[in-house]
Amino acid sequence: MTDVREIKPLARVNAAVQVPGSKSFTQRALVAASLAEGTSLLRNALIAEDTGRLVEALRLLGVQIVSSGPDVIVTGTGGRIANPGRELHLGSNGTAMRFLVGVAALGPGDITLTGDARLCERPLKPLLDGIGSLGVSSDYRNAPGYPPVTIRGGTLHGGRVVFRDIESSQYVSSILLAAPYAAGDVEVEIRGSAVSRPYVEMTLAAMKAFGVAVEKRSEALFAVRRGQRYRACRYLVEGDLSSASYFFLAAALCGGTVRVANTNFWTHQGDVRFLRVLKELGCGVAATDQWIEVSGGKLVDGDFTASMEDFPDMVPTMAVLAALRPGKTFIRNVSHLRLKESNRLEALVNELAKTGVRAGELEDGLVIEGGAPRGAEIETYNDHRIAMSFAVLGLVAPGMRIRNPGCVGKSFPGFWTELEKLYGST
Repeated sequence: MTDVREIKPLARVNAAVQVPGSKSFTQRALVAASLAEGTSLLRNALIAEDTGRLVEALRLLGVQIVSSGPDVIVTGTGGRIANPGRELHLGSNGTAMRFLVGVAALGPGDITLTGDARLCERPLKPLLDGIGSLGVSSDYRNAPGYPPVTIRGGTLHGGRVVFRDIESSQYVSSILLAAPYAAGDVEVEIRGSAVSRPYVEMTLAAMKAFGVAVEKRSEALFAVRRGQRYRACRYLVEGDLSSASYFFLAAALCGGTVRVANTNFWTHQGDVRFLRVLKELGCGVAATDQWIEVSGGKLVDGDFTASMEDFPDMVPTMAVLAALRPGKTFIRNVSHLRLKESNRLEALVNELAKTGVRAGELEDGLVIEGGAPRGAEIETYNDHRIAMSFAVLGLVAPGMRIRNPGCVGKSFPGFWTELEKLYGST
C-alpha cells in the first residue's frame, strides 16, 4: 500500500528552521576531496540518498570516506583512481552520474556507470563527446547517448572541449573537476545556450577551495592549467537554498515570517534568485551571512514572467506560488526539466490540475493561472521537489495528501521534521 501523508493547514507562520548542507556543494567537495592528496574534513555536508550514492561509488574507486553526522572525513587518492571491478550504480543521482564520467576518465581500464530506470533515460552524449575530444572513449550498453555507459579511462589528454546548446551545466563541471589530472592544459568552451550557469560558478568556487585555479577567460571559456592538484582542506558546506525555498514559500503563502539558519544571501547558489522573485511579488526579505528571513505580504497580482534557466530547481516552488497568486505566471527557459527525476513540467501541470488550478505546458516552460487551490492526493513521481512543493501548498489548501513522502530523502531527509516546526510557532 502506498504511503500517504496528509498536510494540516496553517493560518500563519512565525518560525525558525534548519536546512542541511547544499547538495550541489557537497557533491563538488566530495569529488575534489576524493581526488586530493591527504585527508579533508567536510563540515555540514548533506547526508541524503543522493550523496550516499556518490559516496558509495567513490569508495569503490579507492577513496576512504567516513561520516560522523554531517561531518565527512575524506582521504583522497591523489588522482589515482582504482578500478572498482563492478558497475557503479548511482540510483537516480544525475549529478553523480555526470561528475563520475570525468572521474572515471582518470581510472585504469573500463568503468561502467549505471542507475535506475529514470536515470538511464537522461542524456549523456554531449559529455561523452567532450571527454572523447580529450582522448577518452566510451561505450553504450543500450540506447546511444544514455546510461549504462562504460568509460575507457586512463588516457585523459589536454585539449579543448566545446559544448553547444547544452541542457545541463553539469557537463562543463564534470570536465573541469577532472581537468587538473589531465596530461595537458584543458579548455572548456560553451557555445550557444547553456542552462544553470550559476552551477559552473559553484564548481569554480569548490575547486578554488581545494587549491585549483580555473582561469575564466570569458563567460563562456574556462581553462585549467596542467600540473595543478587538489589539496586537502577543511571545507564548510553552506546551507542548501533549494531546501530553504520551501520555507520561504511557506512564509509567502501563509503570511508571517520564517527564518532559515545556515543560509547565506551572498552565495554562488543560483537559487538565491528566487528571493528576488519573492521581493518583486510582495514579500519581505532580510539576510545576514548566517540566515535568511522571508516575510509574507499581499502577493502582487497580474501577469508575471519568470525566466528560470539559472535556478531551475525552483520551478516547482514557483509553480506552487503561482497557484495562489492572482493572475497568470509564465515560467520560461526551463524545457530541460522534462529530463529531471520526473518530467517536471508535465508532472506540475497534472498535479496542479488536481487542485483546481489551470496550468499548461509551453515549449520552454509553463503558464499557470492563479486561483484558489483545493486539497488533493498528489502523485510525486518519486520526485523530491514535487513532494516538498505540494506539501507547502497543503498549508493553505486543506486536505492535501502527499503520496510517497519518503522520496524527500533524496535531498532533504529531515524535511518533514522541519515542516512540523511551523506548527509550533504560531
